[in-house]
Order: sequence, then C-alpha cells, then structure tokens
Amino acid sequence: MRKIYLVGFMGCGKSALGRRLSYLLKMPYYDMDHEIVRQQGMTIPQIFEKYGEARFREIETEFLKNFRDEACIISTGGGVAVNAENRKIMRRSGLVFFLDATFEDIYKRIQHDQNRPIVQSSTKEELEKLYHYRRKFYRDVGHIQVLTEGRAIRQILEYLVFQVKRLKGER
Repeated sequence: MRKIYLVGFMGCGKSALGRRLSYLLKMPYYDMDHEIVRQQGMTIPQIFEKYGEARFREIETEFLKNFRDEACIISTGGGVAVNAENRKIMRRSGLVFFLDATFEDIYKRIQHDQNRPIVQSSTKEELEKLYHYRRKFYRDVGHIQVLTEGRAIRQILEYLVFQVKRLKGER
C-alpha cells in the first residue's frame, strides 16, 4: 500500500486525523490543499478568484498524478472525489478512507471559516445540497467508510490504524 487518502466533505476531520495518523503509523503526512497553495504560491481563494474553480480542479488532478511516489498519508480537498479520473487515481494508488460525518457536525465546524471560498459564498441550504451531491462520490471512491458521528478523534484513529494494519497483514 503506497498511499493512504482521507476523503470527505470539508470540515469532516481529514486534516486533524491525517496529522495524528501520520504520527501513529510513522508515515509522512500531506494536506493536499496546503501542498497546492505551496506549489502555486497563492491561497485557494486567490486561485479561485484568478483562475476559477475549473482550473483549481485541474490542479488537484495534476497533484494526484504527480505528487511524491512514496508511502504517505494525504488529506484531500473536499471536492477532489467528484472527478472520475481523481477517484480512479486514488483507488489505484492507495487505500481510501471516506470520513463520513453528518452535515450538522460539519456545518458547526465550517460556518465561519474564511479560508473556504465555497462556504463564504453559499447559504447553509446550498452547502447541504453540495454535501449530499458529493457524498455519493465519496462513497464511490472510498475503500472503507468511516462513520465519525458521536466518536472521539481517538476512537476514529484507532479504527483507521486497525484497518491499515489489518490490510497490511499486521496485528
């Protein structure tokens, strides 16, 4: 298993879990959005403003195709799984966990986040519609669905580590 991908809607815990999982599994961790910001030399809101969402989605696909050929953990952007090519790349090159959080849990975390262009320009109803639209793509790409509602980060981490070790044949 080369890579471990964490997918799910914005605010579902991909980054928080990815950092901790990296420590527990002793694998490097990368946040896809942070890496894109570093590579492009501008923030995601700036990329959206200057080039538009379509170009940002192309940059995400380029990232998945070309980013480091090493065993690592990658927390993906919230919209990355919508693209069929991205789903194919992730399923082929690693293990994909779908972090499945409820919309209400997510909305509490993201509603005031200035670094999420889609949140700033959308109503709660529009975000919920987007959540339900994207959810089928997360289910499609995920090898393993991880229900996060009512679970502490520690419990979710234990489950992720268990699944990785199980698939590697470790105990």
